[in-house]
This record gives sequence, C-alpha cells and structure tokens, in this order.
Amino acid sequence: MTNNVKTALSLVIALFPALFFSQQIKQMTAGEAADMAVKNHQQLKVAVQNIDIAKQSTTIAKLQKLPNITASTSQFYLGDAVAIDKDFSTSTNIPMPHYGSSYAVQATQLIFKGGLVNRSIEMAGLREQLSELDLEKNKLDVKFLVISNYLDVYKMGNQETVFQNNKKLAQERLKNIQKFYQQGMVTRNEVIRGELAIKNLDQGILTLMNNKKILNYNLNIALGLPSETEIVPVESLTDKESVIGMDYYIELAHDSNPQLKSAKKNIDVADKNIEIIKTDQMPTLSGFGGYTLQRPVMTRNPVLDMYSGGWQAGVSLSYNIDNLYKTKEKVKLGELQKTQAGDAVTLVQQNVDMAVNAAYVKYQESIQQADILNDSKRLAEENYKITEAKYLNQLAVQAEMIDAQNQKLQSELDFANAEINVLYQYYNLLKAAGTL
Repeated sequence: MTNNVKTALSLVIALFPALFFSQQIKQMTAGEAADMAVKNHQQLKVAVQNIDIAKQSTTIAKLQKLPNITASTSQFYLGDAVAIDKDFSTSTNIPMPHYGSSYAVQATQLIFKGGLVNRSIEMAGLREQLSELDLEKNKLDVKFLVISNYLDVYKMGNQETVFQNNKKLAQERLKNIQKFYQQGMVTRNEVIRGELAIKNLDQGILTLMNNKKILNYNLNIALGLPSETEIVPVESLTDKESVIGMDYYIELAHDSNPQLKSAKKNIDVADKNIEIIKTDQMPTLSGFGGYTLQRPVMTRNPVLDMYSGGWQAGVSLSYNIDNLYKTKEKVKLGELQKTQAGDAVTLVQQNVDMAVNAAYVKYQESIQQADILNDSKRLAEENYKITEAKYLNQLAVQAEMIDAQNQKLQSELDFANAEINVLYQYYNLLKAAGTL
C-alpha cells in the first residue's frame, strides 16, 4: 500500500466520527432563546394547563343556567299488609301484590336567586384572568432564568477566549525564556515558572469548558433542543445602553407588571364575592315538572295490581330565614377581604417600585463599571507591554513578568464579565418592569 493511500485512509478514519457524530452548533440571541423557552419549557406547559382548567371551570359554571333533569326507578318486593284492631286484640292479614315498581322523571329550573348564576359565571371568568396573569408571571421567570443561563454561557465563552489569548502570550514568553536558558542567561527555575504559568491557564480553561458544558446542557433542556447542541450566543454587547429615566420604567411597570395586575384583579374578585354573598338575602324561585308511574295502586282497598301515572308542573318559592342575620356577617367578611386586597395592591406596587428602582440603579452602575474596567484593562495591557520589553532586555525579572500577566488576565476577565453584566442588568430591569 502506497504512502498516499495510507494517508487517505487515515484521513477518512479521522473524519468518520466527525461526519456522523458532529456536534450541532446553533447561534442565537437572548431574545431568540427566550422565545424558544416560552414555547418549550415544561414549567410553562403546566401553567397553560391551569388556564385550560380555569376555562373549563367557566364552562361548567355556565351549565347552571340549564335545567336539572333526573330520572329514577325502583323495583321492590311488597309484603302482605296486617290490619290490627285498635286495642291490639285481633289482626287480619291482607294479601298484597308482591311485585312493586316506580318510574319518575323530574326537571327543575332556577328562575331567580338574586343573579347568583350570572355572578358565579363572572367569578369563574375572573379566576380565568388570574390564571392568565399567573402564566405571564411564569413566562417572565422562565425567560429571565433562560437569559441568565444564556449570558453565563456567553460570559464563559468570552473568558475562555481571554484565557486562550493569554496562553498564547505565555507560550511565546516561554520560548524566549528557553532561549535565554540555553544561552545561560537565566536559571532552570525561570523556565519552570513559565511552564507553571501555562499549566495554571490550562486549568482555568478546563474548568471553564466543563462549566460551559453543564450550562449548555441545561439550556438545551429548557429550549427543547437536542442535548448535544452547542449554543453560541451572538447577542450584541453595545446596543442595550439606555438614557431613558427611571420614571419611564416605573410607569411601565405600573401598566405591565403581571404581579401588580393580579393584585388589582383580586379586588374585582373580592367585589364579586360580596355580590355572590348578598344573593343569599334573596328568595329562590324555581320551576319544576315531572311524571311518575307507580305499581301497585295503594290508594284504594283492595290494592290494585296496576300502574298509576300522573304528571305535575309548577313553581316553588323558598327563603332561608336564618340568612337575615347570617348574611350580614358574611358580607362583613367579604368587605374585610376586599380591604385586604386593596392593601395588597399598595404593597405589591411598593415592592415593584423598589425592584424597578434597584434594577435601574444597578443597570446604570453596570454601564459605569464597564467603562472603568475597560480603562483598567487598557492600563494593564500597557503595563504588560512595558514589563515585557524590560524583561526581554533583562531589565525585569520573571516574577515581575508573571505579575504583569496576572494583572492583564484579571483585568480582561473583569471587563469581559462587566460587558455581560450590562446585559444581565438590562434584562433584569425589563423583568422588574414586567416587559421582558
């Protein structure tokens, strides 16, 4: 076999796993990741089912407008009757037909109960709206969780790039140290320090890669992607800075935050509950009708082994007199619950305002920190270049060189983290406002 053939076969064997088991790479922005989470996250699927349950409850409440219809039958054995004299001195056995049966159909329709049915339907509709607001809150939580993981993957990718770049510089420096060592200009421990610096960088890269794999796997589950998919963040790091004042976000939160909307909706629920309680003060008016067929006929003597049938229709009016003093206390309870719901709105609004204020301040701080750390990174890079020039000219020792490299590495990592932190604080602000 010629060398060319061997080389070709070796290349095919090397490429075979990559061809059939290659990792799928998917680029996406934070917004795209959030949209995929809304469609595929298991927690939201459960929340959507709560809406379906609430809608079905509303449908069931509407069924109260339909009449109640019952059909019944009974089959029984009828024993002989015994007629006993009033002084219990004598008794007479009266033969009876032993087989008995009855059949009945009965329908009732509520005509009036102070609007109880309509108010019950309206209450079910309010609970349906609350479940929808719960879904909106869950969407915010899931989006922010996914975006946080997405930004962590982004951060680790940037950190890995920083480590790799510094490793290249460390390798170049090690080559120079080895030349100096061969020329007898430095001792063996200088070479060892350079090698140890590279090993430390390798350890950092290994830890980052493994942490990134863990987060990437979790993201794939949340987004409904194959577990082997590698997510590559492509979110812009420069277009999230905003000069809009905090008042804008406060007003936005008052209009959009689902927790605040839910708290306000609870006041409507409390009002509707009071209306339902007050219906107890009203009489109940119902219509009814039915037909009954029964055997034997026991309204005459001797008893006839025949069916007797009859129908009836009419209205019934009833009123629970105890509601005159019970309903008053129930209404008082409902009023207390409404007051509590109103206070809860104030509390939730205060919490939302504080959350928006904190998120806004932290967002502005993250922008300023990124600017400061960018300057620090520039100074550390300048210091590294000066120290490297001095070292190459034997005007600085290896310890100074390693110290300059560590400062450069740390400043670059801090700036990479700061850039991602700007995005994180921006999305945290949108979450607090309820518009993420």
